[in-house]
Order: sequence, then structure tokens, then C-alpha cells
Amino acid sequence: MEKTLLWEAFAALTNAEVREFGKFVRSPFFNGRQQPVVLFEYLDGCRRSGQLPKEAEVAELLQKEEGGLKMRQANSALLALLEEFLSVREWQQSGSARGALLPAAYRKRNLPKHFTIALREARQGREKQPWRDAEYFHDLNLLEWEQYQFDTATRRTETFNLQSNSDWMDTAFVARKLRLGCLAAAHQTVYRTQYRMGLLPVLLEYLDTDSEGQKLLEWPAVALYYHGYRFQTQPEQAEQHFQAYRALLAGFARQFPPDELRTLYLLAINFGIKKTNELREGWPQATLDLYRGALELGLLLENGRISRFAFNNIIAVALRVGELDWVERFILDHKQLLERQCREVAASLGLARVAYARKDYRTALLHLQRSDYKDLINNLTAKTLQLKIYYETDEFELLKSHLASMRTYIRRHTSIGYQRTNYSKIVQYTGQLMALDFRKTDAVVTLREAIQGEEILTEKEWFLEQLVG
Repeated sequence: MEKTLLWEAFAALTNAEVREFGKFVRSPFFNGRQQPVVLFEYLDGCRRSGQLPKEAEVAELLQKEEGGLKMRQANSALLALLEEFLSVREWQQSGSARGALLPAAYRKRNLPKHFTIALREARQGREKQPWRDAEYFHDLNLLEWEQYQFDTATRRTETFNLQSNSDWMDTAFVARKLRLGCLAAAHQTVYRTQYRMGLLPVLLEYLDTDSEGQKLLEWPAVALYYHGYRFQTQPEQAEQHFQAYRALLAGFARQFPPDELRTLYLLAINFGIKKTNELREGWPQATLDLYRGALELGLLLENGRISRFAFNNIIAVALRVGELDWVERFILDHKQLLERQCREVAASLGLARVAYARKDYRTALLHLQRSDYKDLINNLTAKTLQLKIYYETDEFELLKSHLASMRTYIRRHTSIGYQRTNYSKIVQYTGQLMALDFRKTDAVVTLREAIQGEEILTEKEWFLEQLVG
């Protein structure tokens, strides 16, 4: 029974949700049978004791109930109640569409005074909520639609609120469509896929050329995704749109719910990382500023944890900017927020990178020796750092042996995709760098041009620095 949909969903509830679900199951308004209550209490006991439910025990409990349901029926009944409970919880926690339900109920029962009061309170309640995302405009449209239906049933010769209906509907649609376009553009960049975005090109032209369309850009929920889409799809104007996006994000962050705000920050951060990897001037600082903003708002935490990928990216960007003291504090302050299994490895590797940036090679090597880098990419990152230290300290015999070991390691691991190409090229160009006669200008130029022409080479900047002078 432990593999049933019921148990998997039940086990995922928080303690508070289990208590509330117990009240829900016992309420005669939602449930008129005793068997789902019995099954709930059994599953609750299993959950508390850490035991898995057993079909035989459930069958025995249900047989004691007169006119009882069979186990499969009881399972289905309790799952249906759980799904209804979760739906109610979502409805309670979401302001979207809730406000229009009570006015609609009064309108359908022909209670105009009640309707008027309920609609007014719904509008006031919606305005008190901080979010001004696409759902806000959708809710306003629903409220205006209720007003329209009430007016057409009671007054037939006056002007109706069709204009406000149309305005809020347009704003909600435009914000949602641009949001989807933004996410599609980001996904296409990573996974090399294509989406048909329907009306999006027409919508963009409307926003660019029509005076009414341009008024929509006064709403941050529209303008952010407009600029977000543009900086991803118009390379020649990317910086202009990116700066507009950053300014809007800084000024109106509090108008978006946390999940959406996190998405907005990550769209900008991922684009900034891409431009940083292309060695574009100014982008590392912009990306670090975005990371700092996201950290201050708690947007990089999921279930109280920060991912090792975000942790490593923040370190890399901060090092590019030269914020050595800041990044060292970041590592020490945030390492406890990493998953336990990768905590020491990520922290030691990060501190090694900071020590290397300070030219404190001894400390860097000590940090690298303190952890077992079982993750392939972490292992290769550590090996690359060692490689750079050996080269910069003229430890060429150590470096020669290290390159041979690294080459073998890369050859054995074929599952790391384009990273295999990247690290193979790092080994290749390090070997060429060691063999290079810097007195031969043509040879230096040839190697520099080859490195500059590489699309996949994370240490391109370091190699070019070694070829200077």
C-alpha cells in the first residue's frame, strides 16, 4: 500500500496539514462515512511511528465497520477527500478569483444589496494585497465582469463597463503572454528547441507602435517581461533592455509573489552568466548585483537550502569582479545552507578559489586537499585549479604528471557532455602553453588566435592572460 497515490500524497503533507486534514475528514459537511475516518487515523498513526502502511492491517480495520467499504473503495474515498482538501487549501491561500465568487452567489440569488456590498469589499480587499502581477489584472477583470452581468440584468439603457472589462482583460493577457514568451526564449537558448508563440509577434508590434499598447508598458507586470523577452532575442539592443529590466526589478520587486520574483531574477542572472562567459565587459558586476539582490530577498533558498549550483556560480562571478573579501564572507556565512553531503566540498573548493585569486597558492592547495571531490565537475574544477597553480609556480614536472592524470580521468568519464570537450581543451592548451617558445612571436599569435576562436573553453581568459607579454 505504500506505493499507492493515497499514501504518497499523505506522506508529503506537513504536520499542520495532517491536523487540518483530520478535521476535514471528520466534518459531516465533506464526509458522511466512517471508513475514510478509520483509514485516515490508521495512516496518521503510520506516519507518526515512521511505519509503512500494510494492506492486511487496513483490510482488518475496515472489516470491523458495519456496512464498510472495501479497501480499494475506502482508499479512493480518502484520496478524493485529500484532493478536495488540497484544492480548498490552495483556494484559501490564493487571492486569485476568490473575490468574485461571493458577489456571483448574491447576483444569482437576486440580492442586489448583498451583491453591491460584497463586490465593493472584494475590490477593496484586492487593492490591499501587495501583488500587481498578471493575476491581479485577471482578478480585476473578473470583478468587472460580475458588475457587467449585474448591470445588464437590472439596467438596460445605461452605458456599461465594457471598456474596463476590455482593458483589464488585455492587460492580464499581455502580461501572461509576455511571461510565457520570456520563459520560452530562455528555454530555447539552453535546449535548442523551438516554440510557436502564436500572437506574440503581433503583440510585440502592438506594444512598440500603438499608443494604447505603449500605455500597457506602464505596468511593471507587462514591462518587465517585455524587456526580458527583448534582451534575450535582440542581441543588438540586449544591454539597453537588460538595464531597463534591472531598473524595473529593483523598483517594483515587492509587487510580485516570491515564486514569480525568483523567476524574474533567475532570467536576468542566467542571461548575465551567459554574457559573463562571453567575456563581455560590465556583465560580471551586473550579474553579481542581481545575485546580491536575490540573496537579500531570500529568493535563492528552496526549503531553507541554497543549491550548490547557485553557490558555485555566485563564487565564480564574485571572483571575476574581484570581490574577494565579500565572496569569502559569503562562503563562510552560507555554507551551512548547502545540502549536508556537498557542504564541505563546495566550501573548500570555493575557499581554494579565493586563495588562488589572492595568489596564496599554499592555502589554495591545502583547501583542495581537505575534501573528496566525488562529483565529476567539482573534481575537474579542482584539478583545473591545481593545473593553474602548478603552471604559475613553474612546477612543470608536477604539471606534466598532473596533465597526464587529468587526461586519463577525462577519457574514462564520457557522461559529462560538452564539459568533456571543455576540459579536454584545457589539458590540450596547457600542454601547448608549456611547450611554447615565447620568443617566437608567430607561434604566440597562432596559439592566441586558436584560443580566442574556441566557443567552449571556460578558462579562455586565463590562457589569454598567460600569453600577454
